[in-house]
This record gives sequence, C-alpha cells and structure tokens, in this order.
Amino acid sequence: MDGLIVVDKPAGMTSHDVVARIRRLAKTRRVGHGGTLDPMATGVLVIGVNRATRLLTYVIGSEKSYTATVRLGEATVTDDAEGDVTATASTAAVTDEAIRSGLAVQVGEIDQVPSAVSAIKINGQRAYKRVRDGETVEIPARRVTVHRLDVLDIRRPEGRDVIDVDIDVTCSSGTYIRAIARDLGTSLQVGGHLTALRRTAVGGMTLDAASTLEQLEERAPDVVGLPLSEAARRAFPQRVATEEETRVLRHGGPLSTAGIDGPYAVFDPDGEVLAIVSERDGRARAEIVLAPA
Repeated sequence: MDGLIVVDKPAGMTSHDVVARIRRLAKTRRVGHGGTLDPMATGVLVIGVNRATRLLTYVIGSEKSYTATVRLGEATVTDDAEGDVTATASTAAVTDEAIRSGLAVQVGEIDQVPSAVSAIKINGQRAYKRVRDGETVEIPARRVTVHRLDVLDIRRPEGRDVIDVDIDVTCSSGTYIRAIARDLGTSLQVGGHLTALRRTAVGGMTLDAASTLEQLEERAPDVVGLPLSEAARRAFPQRVATEEETRVLRHGGPLSTAGIDGPYAVFDPDGEVLAIVSERDGRARAEIVLAPA
C-alpha cells in the first residue's frame, strides 16, 4: 500500500490529526502530509503512505490554489477568525475599486511578511508558540509569487460595518493567504482578517480527486486513492526508460539526458515508476529511487 491520498480536510482538525487518522486506517506508521493546513481551513491535504512519503518533499513545493473570504473592518491577533479581535474601523468609505486595487498590488512576485502566528521557526521555536507565550515576534519578509488573485464577490452584510471579500488565489508554496487579508486591511486602513479558507488544489491534485475522512473510513483498510505510479504521473513530467535504462536506474546509476526540465519521473516499460531524477552535469541522476533493485 504505497501511494498518495488526497483528503478533503474538515474544519477543526490539524494536519497532524488527519495523519494520525490515516495511520490508523492504513495500519502503518509511515504516513506524512504534503503541506500544513490550519485547523480553520478545509480542502486539499495530500497524504503520503509508505514509499509515497518520499514524494511529499515535491508536493510541499508545488503551487497551490485557494478560495477564501477576507473580512475588512476587523483585525485579529492571528490574522484569521480564530484569534481575538485587536482593532476595528469603519468601512463606510471603502469602495469596491479600492478593494480591487489593494488586491491587485499583491499579484506577482512580492515580499510578504508571514503571519506572526505561523509555524515558522524563530530561533528554534515556532512563531505561534512565542506569540501565545506573550512575546512580540517579528518575522522577516519572504519573496513569494501570487500567480492569480481574482475577486469573486464583495459583500456588505446588513447591520454590520464590515465588508466580506471572496477571493480565488493561485500562489507559490510559502504564500500566506492570511497575510493577503491582513495586508489588504492595512492598505485600506481598516484592518482585515481571514474568515474562511479552502484549499482547492496542490499542484495537479484537486478537490475532484479528494475523499472525506468518512469516505476513507468506509474503504479501510484499502484507503490509498492514488497508487505510487499514478501519483508520480500527476505530480511530475514523465520519461519512459528502456529495459537497460531500467536496470541501471534501479541500482541508482545515471542515465543520459533527455532535455526535460526536472525533477521528473522515470517509468519502466510497464508503466511503473522507477525514480525521480534531475539532469545536471550532462547526466540524469536519481534524486530518489522508488523501485526496489
């Protein structure tokens, strides 16, 4: 049982909670996840089982897509709805045009300061733990890329001086959607935070391929959704090896180059994945060998 499971994570669970559940269902300890989702967030969480855990390094680095709701008029300590409100401001003067402009400047390569309540380590300790212990944490900006940021709807709830903005985002790994909400609120001088977040894709793995934990419970112990070779096909460019190349690669040897931007997956003539390779110094060398010698 080696493969990836695309889980539609429910709200209220940590990514580690989901990993623990899959360990029980798959009856193996060798389970990991390909990129943390906050407890508040729902949607695509990629889980690796057994040998497929070796693919998770590449999954974590994939671009990701989200739908989210930003609330303007309220700032929180966590930049999302799980934290206490720290400031409020009237949104009466905020126009739709100003909202769209404030989001447009966050598209492309930007320097983004992650939320202080994040899993980033500062001097060896998670930032969120330092904040919860009462410390003031300053996290340096990181260069990230927001490939696309579409406004789906702008709503003004009746009887409340807030504005809710529904957005659809595709971005590089390491981008914080909470920071997009915070920075929009800051630029409009009204404060902002995230009230909803749903991850819709990680690389080529989308909600269409996702299963709920309840559905996985029904299929246990046969819970793997994407067998190892199919997972590699979805996540990487592909190359098919000859019989001789298969023998060489199974033993960790290099192949001749094929001019493919790596890393890419190499398959044997029967369609089974052999390795993930990258081309350098005129040879195609395995980063990880997935097929036994």
